Amino acid sequence: MSEKKIHINQTLKNIIAIVIIALVFFFVGKLWPSGEEPTKMTSDLLSQQIQNISELAVVEYNYTNMGKFENQATFYGWKVPFTTKSFIISYDGKIKVGIDMSLVEVKIKGKNISVFVPEAKILSHEIDEKSIEIFDETKNIFNQISITDYNQFAIDQKDKMETSVKEKGIIKEAQEKTEKVITSFIKSSYQLSDDYEINVNIQK
Repeated sequence: MSEKKIHINQTLKNIIAIVIIALVFFFVGKLWPSGEEPTKMTSDLLSQQIQNISELAVVEYNYTNMGKFENQATFYGWKVPFTTKSFIISYDGKIKVGIDMSLVEVKIKGKNISVFVPEAKILSHEIDEKSIEIFDETKNIFNQISITDYNQFAIDQKDKMETSVKEKGIIKEAQEKTEKVITSFIKSSYQLSDDYEINVNIQK
């Protein structure tokens, strides 16, 4: 009976010892979560991380446009009668606005982080070819419509839409969103405390 009691007591002691060791390792793990030091934030490292994003498109502007092409043959500055050619075209387009992240630079001084970014611009402008529809196309044998007419008209229309985007303030909107995105990226990447100050500066 006494041998059994001694055996039980010894087992209980072993269990208690295991629990104590486990608790010690637990608290040590809390104090030193890993044997590696956290990555130190530097100007060069942060600049490289942002530049690796390449391009940042923060605004996507989708539109449907309709325009009319008209042309008349001329002879020494005089318009030739009955040579007018014209067509109306409608199509869908998509414009992406943002910044070239490869040009971003970062300077860190203490807890002040200065980010230098280029001005926002139109990164891409695409027309959905499947959406193109042509109406009221003339059949003038003296001045026939050519592929060049369509191509040049598309270029002219693109320029007009890009001008419209700038007039509507979409470039400015993209600039403001870019500043917010970069600030959030830096804060979340390094889990910065509130006493850090991040300033985004636009380089013109």
